[in-house]
Amino acid sequence: MEKTTYDIVIYGATSFVGMIISHYLIDQYGCDKIRWAIAGRSMPKLVDLKHALGDSANDLDILIADASDFDALTALCASTRVIVSTVGPYDLYGEPLVDACCQTGTDYCDLTGEMHWIKRMQTRYVDAAKASGARIVHACGFDSIPSDCGVHFLQRHSLQQHGTTCSQIDMRVNRLSGGLSGGTIASMLNMTKQMIKDPLLRKQLNDPYSCCPPSHGFTVRQKNISVAYDEHASSWMAPFMMAVINCRIVHRTNALLDNAYGDHFQYQEATLTGDGRSGEKRAKRMATGFKLFNLATMLSPIRWILERFVLPKPGEGPSPQEQLNGEFDLRFRGQTEQGGTVKVKVTGDRDPGYGSTAKMIGQAAMCLAFDIDQHTAGGFWTPASLFGDALIERLQDNAGLSFEVIDE
Repeated sequence: MEKTTYDIVIYGATSFVGMIISHYLIDQYGCDKIRWAIAGRSMPKLVDLKHALGDSANDLDILIADASDFDALTALCASTRVIVSTVGPYDLYGEPLVDACCQTGTDYCDLTGEMHWIKRMQTRYVDAAKASGARIVHACGFDSIPSDCGVHFLQRHSLQQHGTTCSQIDMRVNRLSGGLSGGTIASMLNMTKQMIKDPLLRKQLNDPYSCCPPSHGFTVRQKNISVAYDEHASSWMAPFMMAVINCRIVHRTNALLDNAYGDHFQYQEATLTGDGRSGEKRAKRMATGFKLFNLATMLSPIRWILERFVLPKPGEGPSPQEQLNGEFDLRFRGQTEQGGTVKVKVTGDRDPGYGSTAKMIGQAAMCLAFDIDQHTAGGFWTPASLFGDALIERLQDNAGLSFEVIDE
């Protein structure tokens, strides 16, 4: 590690979110506080990005490596302690870099919410990661750091207040404003295409423990949220589109921490839509819209029309002003088997998918580079299981996130 040239390399730096991450790091650290570089396959685009970053980036290095060139990726990994990957859809472009990191012992984090791809990477490369010492951490953006670290934060306070962890935690999206980029849409549509090709993938998507190690032993049935009334929140609720990945990351954290949340731990996520008749109507509209969108993307002619004329293209996404004006407010309520309760609020001050996500993965990379004991075992980790309190502290100090215990 001491012989590497860089602390962090941003691979796919000219992608929509890669550019946001690069601007965040240059604003936060310049080129003198950490050794970092931008990387990708197009020199002209990387040069344009460097110029856009301003005078503070004069000493920023540019590295070239195509996602399909394994030798170039291996050389790239050998030059740095940490790789940040933004090359989605990861199912199409992400595997060679994970392979290279596992072979070279290079730590890695990404933004993927592609659960099937995460499972595939774990199955194929976990032994190599353990052998080389590479720490691989998927889902280091809005999916799934606020959920994963929010549960970790709540459980820590439950131990302090009640002497035990909560056996059930419900996360509710209280407020969320922001937009989707073309890259995120492309990842979602690619996963739909994979489901059509592989019926076994649908079964995997219905398994809440699909990302857990094979020996997890969890058998508790997890509840799926449709339209229902939450008595504790005094609000109707509808499904939350990110729950499919967030819940699985949280359960993997529990497994990796030797069942720290308990063998019978239950976790669910939903979106609050308000009280009364208007809240119920809003929940039903949201649930119906979610189902119709999923159905539409399963039908190839409609999916083609959506891709061609309706949905944002890769490289498109929320404007800088929309990112700045975005925010999120998540509420967690935990209950112990003895009836004790803990409530936590996790908030972010930017568009969750991009403005906040860029800061989250930036700080995850900083944790990998500077906060993790170098004797920590290699393997496929989750944000909370590897970073824990260190990441929460960084997010609050440097990324506009807040973790707060609130009154019941």
